[in-house]
Formats: sequence, C-alpha cells, structure tokens
Amino acid sequence: MRLGLDVAQHQLDWPELLRRVRFAEESGFDGVWVFDHFKPLYGDRDGPCMEGWTLLAALGAATERIRMGTLVTGMTYRHPSVLAAEAVTVDHVSNGRLELAVGAAWFEGEHGMLGIPFPQTRERVERLEEGVQVVRLLMTENRATFEGRHYRLEQATYHPRPVQRPHPPIWIGAGGERFTIPIAARFADAWHSFGSPERLRRKADVLAEHAEKAGRDPDSILKATDLSISEPWKEVLATAGALRDAGFGYLVISWPGEGWGRVEEFVGRVMPELGG
Repeated sequence: MRLGLDVAQHQLDWPELLRRVRFAEESGFDGVWVFDHFKPLYGDRDGPCMEGWTLLAALGAATERIRMGTLVTGMTYRHPSVLAAEAVTVDHVSNGRLELAVGAAWFEGEHGMLGIPFPQTRERVERLEEGVQVVRLLMTENRATFEGRHYRLEQATYHPRPVQRPHPPIWIGAGGERFTIPIAARFADAWHSFGSPERLRRKADVLAEHAEKAGRDPDSILKATDLSISEPWKEVLATAGALRDAGFGYLVISWPGEGWGRVEEFVGRVMPELGG
C-alpha cells in the first residue's frame, strides 16, 4: 500500500511547509500533498495560504525522491491550457515526480471573494470532463484540436513534453455516483474519494461498472482515499485494513490536529505495518 502525507498548508509559512515535506521524504512516504485553495479552510480566514502550483515547483526543487501533487486542483481556477503548462513545468522541476490531481471544485465562497466565476454543478462537471481532455492533449500531441462546450484548442502545441510519458498520472477526485465518478472511470489513472470503507466499496463498484462500459480494466485505476490518524492506533490499523480489502491501494494521511508528535508516532509505530 502506498502512503502519502497531506502537509496541510493552511496557516503555514514556507519554513514549516518545507520541514514537513522533507520529513515525509526522509520517513519513506511515497508522496506529499498540498491543496489548491487561496484561502485557509479553517482557523484564521485571514491567515497565510500559499498557492498550490507555485508551491509544488518550489518543493520539487527542494526534494529528491518524494512524489507530489495538489489534492485536488479545481478545474474552475485556471484554464486547462494554463494548468497543462504548469503541470509540465512542475514535472520537469521535480524530474518526473508530479501527480496531477483535478476535480470539479466546490468552494463557492472562495470563488465569490476572489471574483472567480463559480458555475452551477452541471457546468462544473462538464468543465472537469473537457478540461481533463484538454490537459492530456496538450501534454501528448502536437497541433491538437478540441471542440468542447467550454474549452477549445485549435492546432495547439505545447513544449516541452512531460518527463513522465505519456504524461504524469492523472488523478480525479470524485464522489458523485451519477456524474463525477463516471468521469474518473473514463479518464483517471487514479481515483480519489472520501467516506467509510463500506461507502467507498460501493462507490468503487460504481467506478468499476463505468470503467467497463468505457472499455477500461477497473483494476488499472488506482483507488485512493484519506486516512485519519487521530483515532487509537488499533482503529487506524483496522480502517486501513478495511480500505485495503476494498481495493484501495493509496492512503493519504491527514495531518492530525495533535500535531508533529502524532505524525512521528505514526511513522515509528504504524507505518511499517501498512507497508509504507
């Protein structure tokens, strides 16, 4: 089982962020994750919150092994052509360690405060599906053309190509069984969602059904979710085991409210049992 660490950049300055990421790398985590928001999601709403993609570039230059990504980038925040260029840049700076994770976006209040349009659900879902295709085309083809309802390309070429070929793994964060999980089934290399092991098992069945309809092997899609480490260690291990049994091969460890001591204890006591 692969393990990532959510370093949770809400309210943090650069030295603390770098400390967390280097700790994750030294401790053997497979990946490290930031979020893609411009305002903290908790605590002081006027506190610091560094932008996700420029942060990834800096972290890629300051580390050697650990993989990294945003969990997840809302497709509404940037035109997908701009996102593709950012992703390729980070992939080069990190020498091929980017995980490219996207979603439909949800934080309406943040959009409103910053003057970023926040479409209705249907349009956000459409933009996600079109945007994933635009990003993939720009990372893999020359003179790409795409005609969508919201995005278009006309003989578009972007260079350089990513270090990872044909492109960095595309993660899609999706919980909706009617709309977003089917998009993940059609386009994702990895699918991330939330919920109890029982709920996630059902959602994974939905993913598998739509993947088969799209002519894809469901087992080719990595399944990922978050794991809280604030509960007693026996409960943490039991939840992780249930998620493994449900077919989830990647757990993102949420940075706990208890702070550094809890993370260090997890690395020393629990992580070896999870295969990290």
